[in-house]
Amino acid sequence: MLIRATAIVCAVRAHGEHGAIARLLTPEHGLLPGYVRGGHSRAMRPVLLPGNVVSAEFRARSEDQLAGLTAELAHSRAGLFAEPLPAAAIDWVTALTAVTLAEGLPYPRLYAALDGVLAAIEAAPSARGWAGALVRYELLLLSELGFGLDLASCAVSGVTDDLAWVSPKSGQAVSREVGKPYADRLLPLPRFLLAGGEAEWGNIREALRLTGFFLDRDLLAGPRASVLDARERLTARIARLAGG
Repeated sequence: MLIRATAIVCAVRAHGEHGAIARLLTPEHGLLPGYVRGGHSRAMRPVLLPGNVVSAEFRARSEDQLAGLTAELAHSRAGLFAEPLPAAAIDWVTALTAVTLAEGLPYPRLYAALDGVLAAIEAAPSARGWAGALVRYELLLLSELGFGLDLASCAVSGVTDDLAWVSPKSGQAVSREVGKPYADRLLPLPRFLLAGGEAEWGNIREALRLTGFFLDRDLLAGPRASVLDARERLTARIARLAGG
């Protein structure tokens, strides 16, 4: 097996005294693991940093064998880790990708969306400029893995306007009029998820609560739940910015 690809580093763990096993997301081959000789060295640690883009080469004698991986830095996002909020966002979105995607299955839409989220974190002057992209990435990931929310129309009336809630049972939108008597049982649906544009902090927190509910219920049970620590760090920092 020989695969050469541009890839996004999603997770790295030490293996042995000097090596590391990295999990990279590629456009055509999906999430791929590989052993990097010397991957835990001082020279390679800045390369194998979550969020970085690398030129990767995977080599293995068979598809069942863990591939040997060599990686050259193509684009570094190391500077963002000096800022707590961007660092927390990158930690979360890459860790989520690494624990939920099956290895070796192509997810080109997720690759493009993850690349877009990371680029937005890098370019936006404040978190309000990229938080919406991060939430939409979570929604896309849920959809690609078979747990998508239906936000196109009301689950009860079928109307497509004034959608204000999401049913926690069905994952389908509910209109303001229909959902008002049951508001305490429904999840708020922030308008910016439907209309686009930049959101206020309160709306961002509501959106994270919405996606967090379904991620927790449908994708991150059992051993995967440990990754939620990264999300809690992110949401805690956003809550401080939002003043609550």
